[in-house]
Amino acid sequence: MCEGERHILVVDDEPDICENLRDILLDCGYRVDVATDGQAALELLARGAYDIALIDLKMPGMDGVELCRRIRDHRTGTVGMILSAYVGPEAAAEAVAAGAWRVLAKPIDPVELMGLIETALDTPLVMVVDDDRDLCGALRDSLSEHGFRVSEAHSAGEAAHHLRGGAPHVVLIDLKLEDADGLDVFRQVQSRSPTARSILITAFRDEMASRIGQALELGATSVHYKPFEPARLIESIRAAIAGRRDIPAPGSSRLAGGES
Repeated sequence: MCEGERHILVVDDEPDICENLRDILLDCGYRVDVATDGQAALELLARGAYDIALIDLKMPGMDGVELCRRIRDHRTGTVGMILSAYVGPEAAAEAVAAGAWRVLAKPIDPVELMGLIETALDTPLVMVVDDDRDLCGALRDSLSEHGFRVSEAHSAGEAAHHLRGGAPHVVLIDLKLEDADGLDVFRQVQSRSPTARSILITAFRDEMASRIGQALELGATSVHYKPFEPARLIESIRAAIAGRRDIPAPGSSRLAGGES
């Protein structure tokens, strides 16, 4: 099934391959940009978000593995797929370790490729808004292992940038950011991405009590206290995606994680 309003980046040093993939994807209703080297791809990624990047493995200068690594570190919501005529076990393992979601052999089977694109796009996107980069990295790894796509924002400005580029299914929002009040970020999510579910995260139960109450009244799904109970956080994200208010936590219908 073709999917409109989704943005795909094709990166290959062979212009004919770029144009061939571009035509196939355009016929299926996707928006498509092409780049013929890794640096050009990074420049496009810096200007806007892409749902998927189809990346040639062997390119002059920056190869596909390094580009995948850069995407993983700076554009975590983008699904990277490596395409190559020279995919051995070691190269495939290296690509996956660098963040590639799949490694496909050339020549590409269009039916297989479109099926994988649909599968990737059906994977829920969770945005984590927290200025603690180590926590974001840990959440990214944990959520990825549970089948989610993940994007990270370490400031209110980065969150706004990500929201302009695409609509997450769930947003985890730290209520105490260095550059902003998390409640303001929550309102921004409601304005820019009204279908997204917001889950609050904080280490300051008492200090943030008023903001937590306001956000819950305005439609936040739940709040989780640091340090998290990972299993409960995953359950809450899945419940939010399914459209429920949340899975009740012991002692409260909407508060979860940490001490109850």
